[in-house]
Amino acid sequence: MRSTFSGLNTMVKGIYSNQISQETVGHNISNAGTEGYSRQRVNLAATHAQEQSSIYGTVQIGTGVDAKALTRARDIYADRQYWSENPTMTYYEARAKEYDKLETIFDDSMDQGIAEALAKFYKSWQTLSTSASDSSARISALEQGKNFADKMHTVTSQLQDQIEANYADIRLNVGKVNEMLEQVVQLNKSICGVEVTGAMANDLRDQRDLLVDKISDFVNVDVHEKDDGMYTLVSNGVSLVNGISRLTLEMSEPSENDEYGVIDYSILIKESNIEYQPLNGILRAELDAVAEDKSYIDKMADIAAFMLSDFNYQHQQGHGVDAKITAGVNFFGQRDTQYVWNATTRSLEATQYTQTLDTIGYTYTVAQNPNYDVTDPNYNYVQATLNTAAGTVVTPTYTMTKVGILATLSLNTQLTAPDGHLLIAASGYGFESDASGKPVVVAPNPIIPIANGSGDGANAVAISTLFNLDMSKDPRYVAGSAGNDNLRAIGTISLDSYYIKTMTALGTNAETMDTRIKTQKDIMTQVTEWRQSTAGVNWNEELSNMIMFQQGFSSCSRCLTTMDEMLDRLINSTGVVGR
Repeated sequence: MRSTFSGLNTMVKGIYSNQISQETVGHNISNAGTEGYSRQRVNLAATHAQEQSSIYGTVQIGTGVDAKALTRARDIYADRQYWSENPTMTYYEARAKEYDKLETIFDDSMDQGIAEALAKFYKSWQTLSTSASDSSARISALEQGKNFADKMHTVTSQLQDQIEANYADIRLNVGKVNEMLEQVVQLNKSICGVEVTGAMANDLRDQRDLLVDKISDFVNVDVHEKDDGMYTLVSNGVSLVNGISRLTLEMSEPSENDEYGVIDYSILIKESNIEYQPLNGILRAELDAVAEDKSYIDKMADIAAFMLSDFNYQHQQGHGVDAKITAGVNFFGQRDTQYVWNATTRSLEATQYTQTLDTIGYTYTVAQNPNYDVTDPNYNYVQATLNTAAGTVVTPTYTMTKVGILATLSLNTQLTAPDGHLLIAASGYGFESDASGKPVVVAPNPIIPIANGSGDGANAVAISTLFNLDMSKDPRYVAGSAGNDNLRAIGTISLDSYYIKTMTALGTNAETMDTRIKTQKDIMTQVTEWRQSTAGVNWNEELSNMIMFQQGFSSCSRCLTTMDEMLDRLINSTGVVGR
C-alpha cells in the first residue's frame, strides 16, 4: 500500500531534478567561453513505480523522476578526426614559418643578396675582358670577389644560426610535451578515482581532452580509452602514456657535426635510450627544418666548390700583367693548394704543395676532343697541365667538409698583397665567339712578357663564360662529359642558372606549403565545426532550457504546496464533526 506522504516525495524529486538541471544550465552558460569545455546535460529517468490495488486489479503509480547521470556532449569520432588532422596542420604552419626565414636569409629584393653579388662579380670580369690593363678594373674585380665571398659566408652563418635556433625550439617543445604527458597521467588517476563510484568526471575529462589537443600540436598521437576510463596515448608505435605510467622524452647528448659546423641533437626516449621520430606535428617540422637548412648549406657549398675548382682552374690558365707574367694563381682559397672536384664521391679534394703554383708552373698544350669532328670549332681546346716535378706535397689529398669549403672561399692572399691585383689572370688564352655566337677556343701562342704590362683580356672572357654557360656548350670539358651531372659541383648547368634554380625551388616550396595550409585549414574548420556542433554551448538552447527548468521547478513547488494543503485538511480536519 502506498504511503500517505508518497505524493510529497514525488514532488520533492521533481524539485531536486529541476534544480540540478537548472544548475547544470548555469554551469554551461558560465563556461561558454572556456577552452575545451563540453556542454553538459542531466539525464533524467522516471523512478520505479509502486503497485496499488484497485477494483480491476493492480495499477502502477509513478513515484517521480531522478537524475540518472550528468553527462557531457562529446563526439568521440570528431575528436579522433581532430587528433588525426591537427598534427598535419601544425606541421604545415611550422614549415611555412621556416620557409619565411629562409626567404629572408636569401632575400634578393633589395639588391643586397647573393644574386646581386654574383651579378656584380660577373660584370667585373666583363669589364676586365676589355680593360685588362686597367688597375681600377682589376681592383674592382677583387672587391666584387670579396663581396661575393662575404655574402656566401653571411648566408652560411645565418643558416647555422637557424639550425641552432631550431634545436633550441625542439628542446623547449620536448619539455612542454613531457609536462603535458605528466598532466594526462595525473588526470587519468583522478578520473578513474571519481568514476569508480559510477559518477562521470566530466570537467576532468574536458581537461584531459584539451591536453591531448595540445599534445597533437607537437606530435602525431592515437588515443585509446580503457574500460576504467584511462587514456593510452600512442605515437609512432610508442606508448607515451599508458594509464598511470608514461615515457619521458629528452634531447640526446650534443654531437659535433664537422660537415656543417653545427651541434646536432636527436630526440630520445629516456627510459630505453632509443631515438624517437615523430611522424607529424611541430617537432617533426622542426627536425625537417634542420635537414632543410643543411640542404641549403649543401647548395652554397656546391657554388663555393665550383669557384675553388672550376673557376680557379680557368683563372690558372691565364696570366697577370706583373713583370713575371705570373700564371697558375688561384683566385680563391690558399695560394699553395690545388682544389679538384671528385665526380665519383661528389666532394672537393685539396692538395697542398711546398711552392706556390706560379713557381711550379703550367705547361699549355692544345688537346683534341676525340669524339668531335676535326671541322668542329671545339675539336681543339687549351689545356694547362700543372708541372709538379719541382714541388713537394706537404699534405696528402684530403676531402673538404661543406663548411670547410665555404670557409675557404676567400681571396687568395697573393691577390690581396700590395700590387696583388697585377696577378689577376685576366690575360692569356681563352675563347671567342664565331659568327653564330658559339664559343671557340683561341689558338694558344707562347707567353711573351710585355714590357708595358698590358693585357689582352682573353682569359677574362673565358672566366666570364663560367657564370652563364652550361657544360654541354663549354669546350673546356672533354667530349662525352656533357651528360655527366657530377663532373662539376653545380652539375651541367651554368653557375647563374644553378643559383636561380635553387631560389626558384625555395620559392616554389614556400608557395606550395602556403597552399597546403589553406587546404588543411578548410579541413580543420570542418572538423572543428563538427566538434562544436555537439560539444559547444548554444546560448539559445541553454536559455530555453533555463526557462523550462524554471517552470518545472515552480510547477513542482506549487504541486507540493497543493498536496500539503490536502494532507493538512485530511489530518487536521477529518473526524472533528460532532465534537
